Amino acid sequence: MQPSAGSCRRGVPVAVLSAALMGAIAAVLVAGCASGEDLMTSVAPPRSNAPAAGHNGSDATLPSAPDTRDLSITPAQREYLDTLNASGVRRSSDLMALSIGSYVCQARNAGQSDQGVWDFVFPLVRGEIHDMNPNTAVTAIAAQVDETTAQYIRIATARLC
Repeated sequence: MQPSAGSCRRGVPVAVLSAALMGAIAAVLVAGCASGEDLMTSVAPPRSNAPAAGHNGSDATLPSAPDTRDLSITPAQREYLDTLNASGVRRSSDLMALSIGSYVCQARNAGQSDQGVWDFVFPLVRGEIHDMNPNTAVTAIAAQVDETTAQYIRIATARLC
């Protein structure tokens, strides 16, 4: 019996042998790409003085709020901060409150509508409240975020802008 054009002597098709050979070559090439000491990585190795990770993978130490004792505050800014306090607005720092107030004034000065100002400031307030309550679900603080955003916009518009 004469072998056909699509098979070799033992009855195994040439296509199967070719596929097996290509697979073996690919395996050798991929194995040659294993990471070794001579390969550079795109991520820097951890610093030896970096803080250790906590038990859940987060940093063991969180950055503290910026020190606002050396912050030079104008009388208008002091009145704004005092009014926030009197209105019961909790915040992580005076600097963050002044930053949010500044965003309100920037949006107002840019001619944004009330909704535009809200859309500009809301993510900042939501982030601040969530940062102060990291273990609380965003949905659980939604009403607080809405109320605090309204207070920031009202007070900043009246006292800073």
